[in-house]
Amino acid sequence: MSAAEPAAMVEPEVIRSRATEIRERLRAAGDTEGRVALIAVTKGFPVPLIGRALAAGLVDLGENYAQELVAKAADPGSVGPGGERPRWHFIGGLQSNKVKLLAGVVHLWQTVDRLALAEAIARRDPGARILVQVNTTEEAQKSGCQPAEATGLVGRARELGLDVLGLMTIGPTEATADPRPGFARLRELGVACETRELSMGMSADYEVAVAEGSTMVRIGSALFGERPRA
Repeated sequence: MSAAEPAAMVEPEVIRSRATEIRERLRAAGDTEGRVALIAVTKGFPVPLIGRALAAGLVDLGENYAQELVAKAADPGSVGPGGERPRWHFIGGLQSNKVKLLAGVVHLWQTVDRLALAEAIARRDPGARILVQVNTTEEAQKSGCQPAEATGLVGRARELGLDVLGLMTIGPTEATADPRPGFARLRELGVACETRELSMGMSADYEVAVAEGSTMVRIGSALFGERPRA
């Protein structure tokens, strides 16, 4: 795809080929059983790309903004050729007052980073599947609870009746920084919290994440190319 070509024009066959290459790299990085889930990040891409992603076999889709996710989920174009619909993952920072928009739409809430948000989800979407987001790099500008708070937040979310599947983190902001220590830290916290899923790794660092135990990777540009400019 050229830089000028709209992302919506990426053919399903191209997306499928890129997904196959990513899965091969996942296996080489340690996912020998093919367990790692590939979350295709469609944030900022137009609705026609949703149908093409589904046609390419990508069902788990990630969005960062509440209004964008709700609009895409309601659009008739967000359906695959066989009528299949996405499993939506919310992967962006979330204000508690936006939860009501997303309840009943989100398959997995990946960015629960504080008790107030867990409480809002429990009220609006009882028994919802969630991940607790941890700021493993402890960068001030990032969302995520502090590592020392993760075990307590997981416990409180469980008390609220939420299905805490695991933990989520984002690698370091600085492109030259080594993401491995943060990913290793999340793995250790996952053991302490007795959770089974670790969502870590994006287009630039997913192989390192899988080597450190990731069970979900969130991939956008490596599948769909450069995100359209607003």
